[in-house]
Amino acid sequence: QVRLVESGGGLVQAGGSPRLSCAASGRIFSINPMGWYRQAPGKQRELVATISRGGITTYVDSVKGRFTISRDNAKNTVYLQMNSLKPEDTAVYYCYANVRAYVGDSQSYDYWGQGTQVTVSS
Repeated sequence: QVRLVESGGGLVQAGGSPRLSCAASGRIFSINPMGWYRQAPGKQRELVATISRGGITTYVDSVKGRFTISRDNAKNTVYLQMNSLKPEDTAVYYCYANVRAYVGDSQSYDYWGQGTQVTVSS
């Protein structure tokens, strides 16, 4: 079992720039990829950003140019720098990781954190 713990959420005014972080712990050999999902009340959960172990990134169109995903492989940690926040960014943000438990593992497994609330006031 792998545990993902998010931090950095809270109440922020429109235009704010919080940074979310997520640290993975447990039985881990490698993680590839990592990412962030979000879910607003009454809305479907959406994939916000992903990053491969080598640093290749993807973003949902609504956050391109405003959010930056990064990772520290030595710390098994992924970050989401959120700039120019808008009220529509309000959601619970969930960390994601695809994990191999040991060298030569024939399978990888998906894990999600508990989520951190980001509320953007106008």
